[in-house]
Amino acid sequence: MASAPTFCPNPSPCTNRVVSSSGRRFTSSAFESGRTLFGSGVPSRNFFSLSTRVNRTGPVPISASSNTFDVVIVGAGIIGLTIARQFLIGSDLSVAVVDKAVPCSGATGAGQGYIWMVHKTPGSEKWELAMRSRKLWEMLAESIHDQGLNPAEVMGWKKRGSLLVGRTPEESDLLKRRVQQLSEAGLRAEYMYSHDLLQEEPALTVGEDGGAAFLPDDSQLDAQRTVAFIEKGNRLFASKGRYAEFYRDPVTCLLRSGSHGEVKGVQTSKNTLYSNKAIIVAAGCWSGSLMHELFKESDILLDVPVKPRKGHLLVLENFNALQLNHGLMEVGYIKHQTILASEQLDHGQALSVSMGATLDTLGNLILGSSRQFAGFSSEVDEPVVAQIWKRAAEFLPKLREFPLSDFSRSRKVRIGLRPYMPDGKPMIGPVPGMTNVFLATGHEGEGLSLALGTAEMVADMVLGNPGRVDSAPFAVEGRGC
Repeated sequence: MASAPTFCPNPSPCTNRVVSSSGRRFTSSAFESGRTLFGSGVPSRNFFSLSTRVNRTGPVPISASSNTFDVVIVGAGIIGLTIARQFLIGSDLSVAVVDKAVPCSGATGAGQGYIWMVHKTPGSEKWELAMRSRKLWEMLAESIHDQGLNPAEVMGWKKRGSLLVGRTPEESDLLKRRVQQLSEAGLRAEYMYSHDLLQEEPALTVGEDGGAAFLPDDSQLDAQRTVAFIEKGNRLFASKGRYAEFYRDPVTCLLRSGSHGEVKGVQTSKNTLYSNKAIIVAAGCWSGSLMHELFKESDILLDVPVKPRKGHLLVLENFNALQLNHGLMEVGYIKHQTILASEQLDHGQALSVSMGATLDTLGNLILGSSRQFAGFSSEVDEPVVAQIWKRAAEFLPKLREFPLSDFSRSRKVRIGLRPYMPDGKPMIGPVPGMTNVFLATGHEGEGLSLALGTAEMVADMVLGNPGRVDSAPFAVEGRGC
């Protein structure tokens, strides 16, 4: 993320501030208060002109002297952009988003877009956050519809339903228990035996002992279109002096008032950005190394054990050889089944491959997924792609009729570096000893599904609002390894 950053002393104070806002508190999301799609501060005439196409040639223009904001967010993935959106629609604060690259260049753009509950466990520490995020995504989709737009076109949103499938008696018993748990938690869920499953999903084979947990209300979205939509909405506030983007501009150091004083802003490779209220690091898998570098010369001892967990997705464009009615995932995704791939990958890496399959709203077949620790490498590993194809064909036998080489011209491989946390929970909260510096990272493969709940949680923390979800399980303090 940053190149040889240091903990900078405070430079000369800025004399030209773009915004000095009151930081009005908010107590509910714009959707729940019955306001318009992007909050009450945006004229309604803008709603119908929103485009999902985003110009990536440069950030929102801003003069060189306009370098003070209420909130500075480091990271322009789905977490960073939705946090920015939450402040923009729910308060008077001004926001700057800074990133070493551009949106969707990391894990966000490589995901399958699942907004699923079928693989989540009621009562777990992430459950309430997941449920809250799910509700907010559904409210956003409804709000888009109410504005005369089509959520499927705007965000690739579709309520496809999800099937968590197993093939053994043990897996079937696990799925039956999960259905009971999900039903007791208030979700529509049912167990489908193999003969019923064949009627519901003819392309899927699980054997006589197999079955599936079915959640008909689970949804999916397209990450690229969703980020474009959110970014477009954020940019509506630029003309009011409340929003700016600094892309392709990595953070190099923090600005502090004295050797033990409060962090006042960030220095990037091109700009000095001061913060009146909060600095939020939402840099995905780079958050750990970035925080280490930014604080290494300070008096703050901080261990952020986030590291990259590489994943591949195989996308077959306009694939019509089989039809899928729902999104599919095998139980092994939950159990993190691992195959030893020392003969297939360099350095004897252990590879985890689980079947996941869905058709997006454009008719592309998306197959996954893999997990491996390979540092920050984003190169395609063809042996991993072959393992994904082989695993998918075990559940979707129609694929066995086609060698993978047949799709050399109509395939894409998405590579994402998931922000992995050893305890499986994201870090969301203030940095100990730095009350105005916050972390929002470590969501691994759940960044999209947990984004809106995370954004709401962070905004509530900064503004001092009561939280809707208990943030204690995600606290930064005590999470180092």
